[in-house]
Amino acid sequence: MTTSPAEPLKGAGTSGQGLKLLAVTACPTGIAHTYMAAEKLTEAARSLGHEIKVETQGSIGAENLLSDNDVRDADAIIIAADKDVDRSRFVGKRVLAVGVAEGIRHPEQLMERVRSAPVYGRAEGDGAGTGPETRSAPRGHGGGGKERSVAYKALMNGVSYMIPFVVVGGLLIAISLALGGNPQADGGLVIPDGSFWKHVNDIGVIGFTLMVPILSGYIAYAIGDRPALVPGMIGGWIANTGSLYDSKAGAGFIGAIVTGFLAGYLVLWIKKVEVPKFARPIMPIIVIPIVATTVLGLFFIYVIGKPISWVFTHLTDWLGGMTGSSAILLGALLGLMIAFDMGGPVNKTAFLFGAGLIASGNQTVMGMCAAAIPVMPLGQGLATLVRRRLYSEQERETGMAALFMGLFGISEGAIPFAAARPAQVIPANMLGGAVAGALAGTIGVTDAVPHGGPIVAVLGAVGGVPAFFLAVVAGSVVTALMTVMLVDVAERRKGGERPGAGGGAVAAAAGGSVVGAGAEAVVAGVGVGGGADGGGGAGVVARTAAASGSVPAAAGGPGPDAGDADGDGADAEGNAEGNVGAVANDGGGLGEAPASEVLSGYLTGQTVKTELVAEEKEAAIREMAELVAATGKVADADELVRVALAREAQGTTGLGEEIAIPHAKTDAVTAPVVGFARSADGIDWGSLDGTRARLVFLIAVPEAAAGDEHLRILALLSRKLMDADFRARLQGAAGESGILRVLGEIR
Repeated sequence: MTTSPAEPLKGAGTSGQGLKLLAVTACPTGIAHTYMAAEKLTEAARSLGHEIKVETQGSIGAENLLSDNDVRDADAIIIAADKDVDRSRFVGKRVLAVGVAEGIRHPEQLMERVRSAPVYGRAEGDGAGTGPETRSAPRGHGGGGKERSVAYKALMNGVSYMIPFVVVGGLLIAISLALGGNPQADGGLVIPDGSFWKHVNDIGVIGFTLMVPILSGYIAYAIGDRPALVPGMIGGWIANTGSLYDSKAGAGFIGAIVTGFLAGYLVLWIKKVEVPKFARPIMPIIVIPIVATTVLGLFFIYVIGKPISWVFTHLTDWLGGMTGSSAILLGALLGLMIAFDMGGPVNKTAFLFGAGLIASGNQTVMGMCAAAIPVMPLGQGLATLVRRRLYSEQERETGMAALFMGLFGISEGAIPFAAARPAQVIPANMLGGAVAGALAGTIGVTDAVPHGGPIVAVLGAVGGVPAFFLAVVAGSVVTALMTVMLVDVAERRKGGERPGAGGGAVAAAAGGSVVGAGAEAVVAGVGVGGGADGGGGAGVVARTAAASGSVPAAAGGPGPDAGDADGDGADAEGNAEGNVGAVANDGGGLGEAPASEVLSGYLTGQTVKTELVAEEKEAAIREMAELVAATGKVADADELVRVALAREAQGTTGLGEEIAIPHAKTDAVTAPVVGFARSADGIDWGSLDGTRARLVFLIAVPEAAAGDEHLRILALLSRKLMDADFRARLQGAAGESGILRVLGEIR
């Protein structure tokens, strides 16, 4: 069913054919409220006769990812989130964006409001952001296109995390050279060892050194989640360290992109391997990172690294044979090489070739290189000024930094643009570099120092300064104009693939999700661990026909990272499907589990209390800490209480519906443990819906015991507790054994 974007959706609902809706739920803490909103929207859709699929973006990653086909067939999209969500994939669709609390409190109203919601991407007032967290994602051609989307978002995730390192490292190097460098007789610039500015320069170099592993690591993270971060970063470091595979230059950012994708998909493959239940907790924090890092590192050194070394050696020999050829041809070739990979083996080959000839008295080759070196950052920075609408705010800010770096001959300033749009930026860079190199070679520009950019001309190292600046300006303008043209063409093509699709801004943020450890800086919409088919995941799916009200199971089964919050392939009770509640459950239990197996054995009769004595939140948390301490798994009950209260200070764990799930990740406990207690009168927990908490769970896990084990438990609890019948039976269960029987339904 499709509707005209110009008119409100009509004739759909309980009295007719239901709407086909999509939803995305997310909250800053990324845990219970995310799933609670998803369940509420699912229940509302069922009652109103609509069809809905909900993508959850929690701390355990994006689950039940919306595919291009889902978006294409949808009538409207509801975003219930308190953090940024990528809306660019919803161009041409009605989008209603509200806070996550609205998804919990008023799901039925949202489904009515979305009928007349503005069409995203059609008007300025559509509420669609085009800021740093928003990106124009590729659209499919009617097919699934999901793999392309995941790869694109993973690349953008890596770029977004790399940008601060490029900017900070590049600007610190440039500032230290400008303020602390001493001009030399040959026109060079040297910062005295041990000086203040030398230390500033060293800090900048560290930033530059880290940018390649960061790019690789966060590409891997966006694909394989946390277990892929270490192999991705170490793989990127190896790619950038040519000495490990007998090359004078590393593979640079192109090598980092390769290792990032290899690490991410390698981890996804390892996650599919079935392992004994006792080994599952250590898979994401020990086994997977070690195996993936070792395999990827050796593969790069012995398989990928050797060809890079061969290319470096033979390119150098080839260039040596061209020194007597046409200066225009040699300059154009060197410009192409300098601009190709900006710090990679091809770039380094050209640079070291020119630098090596300075000692022999041939300074013209270095002059060609010096003119080409600043063209990429200057050209890309200029492009962000020439056609601002093609770039996000953060990209425009990065463009200003690139301009500054270009003045000091720091070509890496253009890497974020090349990594984000390689098909458009790299050819434009190469054309501009070739123009600059050819002009410098034709006019006979010389450079007496192994560096490039306007700074060396200002300091007197360049011979033929006017011609040098002419070459630099010409190359930069060509790069800027070619970039703008190619990006504009690409955006128009994207826009033509779907009615109403327009050009979008390209973000460099992220994490946005991504996704920092500790702080939840996540590039919205960057899926982690989703299956290739898009049908899996531990998210919420309801396919409810208006007539029958039935809810078929989600097709496709779980994705590689579905149903397992910590990415170790384990579900709540060893479920072979790995799907922890992909389908909204109408019925009561899923079968009873033995008491020792409730929540993987973390909740037992010893940690259940039928009636809390406490009447307020802090006292209740302390009472429950003492309850779980009786198991012998709590080394410091006071510290457990302190950490749990600190978590409450970040945001209430009262979910509403008379439920509270305080939780703590602390070494005050020696092993994961879950406690449960009821309160007859209820406790004021600051819940979103104002209800007093009568069902209280306390989750406590060690800092490094089982990866994201507490998130997995939270996800299981918050989903099951949205079942009103389950809550009623839990509230009315007689004694500890009765409570355990009801809780045994959580799987």
